[in-house]
Order: sequence, then C-alpha cells, then structure tokens
Amino acid sequence: MTDGDSDDFDPCFLPNGRIVFITERRGGYLRCGRHCPTYALHSMAADGSDFILFSYHETHEWHPSVTNDGMVVYTRWDYVDRDTNIAHHIWTCFPDGRDPRSFHGNYPVRRETRPWMEMSIRAIPGSHKFVATAAAHHGNAFGSLVIIDQRLDDDGMSSQLARITPEVPFPEAERHIRPIKDCMVYGTAWPLSEDDFLCVYNRDAKNHGIYWIDSFGNKELIYRDPSISCLSPIPLRPRSKPPVIPTRTVQTADDKKNAGGIHPQESITVIDVYNSDFEWPEGARVAALRIIQVLPKTTPPPNQPRIGVANQTNARVVLGTVPVEADGSAYFEVPAGKLIYFQALDNRGMAIQSMRSGTYVHPGEQLTCLGCHEPKGRAPKRSAVTSLALRRAPSKIQPDVDGSNPFNYVRLVQPVLDRNCVSCHRSEEAPDLTGFVEGKNGWTRSYNNLAEKYGFYFHVSNGSINTGVHGGSRTIAGAFGARISGLLKFMDKQHYGVKLSEEDFHRLTLWLDCNSEFYGSYENTLDQARGEIVYPTLN
Repeated sequence: MTDGDSDDFDPCFLPNGRIVFITERRGGYLRCGRHCPTYALHSMAADGSDFILFSYHETHEWHPSVTNDGMVVYTRWDYVDRDTNIAHHIWTCFPDGRDPRSFHGNYPVRRETRPWMEMSIRAIPGSHKFVATAAAHHGNAFGSLVIIDQRLDDDGMSSQLARITPEVPFPEAERHIRPIKDCMVYGTAWPLSEDDFLCVYNRDAKNHGIYWIDSFGNKELIYRDPSISCLSPIPLRPRSKPPVIPTRTVQTADDKKNAGGIHPQESITVIDVYNSDFEWPEGARVAALRIIQVLPKTTPPPNQPRIGVANQTNARVVLGTVPVEADGSAYFEVPAGKLIYFQALDNRGMAIQSMRSGTYVHPGEQLTCLGCHEPKGRAPKRSAVTSLALRRAPSKIQPDVDGSNPFNYVRLVQPVLDRNCVSCHRSEEAPDLTGFVEGKNGWTRSYNNLAEKYGFYFHVSNGSINTGVHGGSRTIAGAFGARISGLLKFMDKQHYGVKLSEEDFHRLTLWLDCNSEFYGSYENTLDQARGEIVYPTLN
C-alpha cells in the first residue's frame, strides 16, 4: 500500500474507511538524545492513495487507535520548552486530524509520580476507560500495564491511573530500565473488558508469550513460540463499528474537489482567556495573544546547531499578535498547517502566560477553545454567542518587528544594544555587548554575555522539570519571560539613566519572552550570525 524510502508503520482503520498511520514522510529530526528522523500521523485512502498530513506536530507520535466514540487516540511526545521525558501520554483528535487535545498526564507535578510514557493505548469495549503500557521514553513498548480513567480529576500525579500489573514498576519513573528484566515485562494489551485483557508477557523480558490476564492478578499462557517473541495479540471476532464522525476539514482529494479548493488561513476562537485551571495574577488584563510557530528540526545531531542558551531548544518564528477583547475573547485567523503556541500579553506587549505545548489547524478547520487551559470536565463560564470577538470578522495577525520572523537575535536585539548600551558596555568594567561573532556556537559576544546570566529560558533537557526557573512542570502566570528575567532591572533610568524607546523596550522583552534564543532556523547559521535573513526550509 505504501512505497518509497520512508518508514510507514502503526496502521489503523478509521470508521470512514480511511487508514491513519505513522510515517517519516513529513521530514525532520529528533531534538534530543540521538540522531533519529521524526514521525507523525498521516492518513490515506483504503487503496493507499490520497496521502494527507494528519498532524503538524514537530516530533514523534505513536500507535493510533480508534475510541468507542469514533475519535483517534495516540501517544504524542510533547516537549516545547520543557523536560524531554515527562510528556509522552495520551492525546485525542477527530478522525480528520483536527482539534488535537491532551486530556490526561501532560503536566505531571513531578516525573517520579507518573509513567514517563504511555504506549499502545486502546479503548476498553463498553467503557470510557483505556488500557496502556507504562513504558520508558526511549525504550520499546514494554513495561507495566495501566488503566486510564480521564473522567477522574487529574491531580498531576497518578489519580487517573489504576495499575493492572502492580508487581512491575514504571520504567524510568520508578526503576531504571536496566536491568531490562525488572521492567520490560508486559506489552501490547488488547482489552476484552475492564477486567480482562490479552497481552504479551515474560517475567525475564526475553521471550514474550501471549497471555490472558485479569485485573485481579490472574494470568494464563495462551501461546509461546520457543524462539521468537510474540507481540500484539488481537482477538479474531466481530466488534461494533465506532460511529463515523463527519469531516470538517478540506484535505482529502474529494474534500478539496467539493470545496472548490483550500484556504491557507483558518480561524481560531478563544471564548475567555481567563477561564483557566491556574490563577492569574491579581488585576491581570490580557490585551493580545502572541502567536509563535515551532519549527521542525532539520539537522540530525542534537544541539547542532545550538539554537540558544537553553539546552535542546526549539527554533521558532513569531507570526505576530491578535487582539483580546475586554471580556477575554479572541477571534482570529492563523495559517493552516503550522505548529503554533500562544502567549497572553499585557498592554505593553509583555507575556503574562505562555503555552509549553503546541496546536494547529487544518485547511477548512475552525478551532474553538473555551479558555486558556480551561478546567477539563467543567461547564464553560460563558456562551460563545455573547463573546465580543465573535461580533466582528476574525482578526488578521499583525506582524511584529524586524528580527521576529524569521527570528534572529542579531536583527532583533543587537540594534537595541548598539543604540543604548555598547558605548559603555565594551570595556572590562561592564559586559561587552558588541556584535562580534565568537565561540563554538557561532553566537555574538553580546549574546554570550547576556543570555545565560540575564536572559529567561526554559531548558528542554532531561530533568529540567525539577530545575526551578529554568524548568518546572507548568508556567506560572505572571512569573514568565521578561517579567522575571535578570535583564529587566537594567532596562530603565535606574541603570545609569538608560531611557529605551518603546520599540527598543519591546524588542528586548520579545526576545526574553521567546526563550532568549539566538538562531531562528536550523540552517545557514553563519548567515544568521551576520544578521542576514534566513528562512527555514521545513515549516
């Protein structure tokens, strides 16, 4: 059904007859750990034709399956400006790829309290629950088996999980994956009911056989090959077909034909940014949303190039801003097919809060959010029909200053330093803030002297969830970016009478809010360091 150089795997029939699967066809590479092409969800017609990009996520996804209500459930590796190991959990989307959501496990309080990864996720027949393998983040799909109940309140730890196999620890979270026999014991569970499962099992993690197990600790061997491990048992029996959910995107050949083409811009509605599962600072008023695109990595080695002082960080593009109305509503257009995230800005353009995940819209899609991390399972505070933003046409994104798209420190920040700082900051008594290029990363002298000590950044490295200001599980509203950077106190007249223009102040705070990065693309770093415009080759 497929051919070519790309690896295509994990196929799954959708109720509408199409097939969703995982493939490397989009391109790009992993940002951490090893040289590895990334792979994401695609779909195709049942005869292998009409490929479409199902997901625009910039790194790995795995194991799609269909829920009882016709949705797609899968595993996403989700680490935008945060720990590489804490967010590899259950995601859902519609069967045309729209509206990707994480309803469980994406923001653990501490990584020791959660599986580091949930793989081979499947809906339990006649139930709203799922079975999954608690696995290692860079390992195979083996570990301990759990049931996920998303209707329970998520305490950021294990409140939504029930262990089926408590004798086996969660790999990495509770026990290192070496020796393998301690952790890589169970895998590929197929649920028969909330209490009965087919799976593969071997106590020594050497030659997995097919077993029936139940949630009370019983197990029976069904089959074991003497020399080859088994995997993925599936009962050969009829089962109810999930409902066919109508397509609301314009991606397939038939959809494009019926719609008379596609639209490069689609709309997003936010009903109320203040409808959140976190506390906003007292008196906080959001004036605008900044829309930032996360770029796929196009070079194989981790940290080559080193995008900025933060370890294994993302290259990004500031697409611009859109207004937020007095009632917290926003209605705006965004380009289809781009992985984006949002920052809530005050009236000076400084970020109050920032996402650390990503979303996207497909051609033809209209995405709606009730709030900014709205509480799951709770009724919305207000109906969309009363929202001020929906009483007008959708806002167009207003581009930001030069150096923000494509992102480039030399174009964005260095002119501010040259105008306001370099006359004093070029001697031994003060950090040299000239734009001379130096060092192994190809950064400028000013960046080397500013970013690590005075910038604001979240590391993406292993363990950064526990590193305070440079990590953490969640972004704290009001304690993000320029607001808590070391540089802010040097940006007014208290520092030797410095008086920045509004644009210069904005340029510095924009840089700090964007993780204090240097490069805005993974290619042509010498040109970027000279301040030349370099557009990303994969976006």
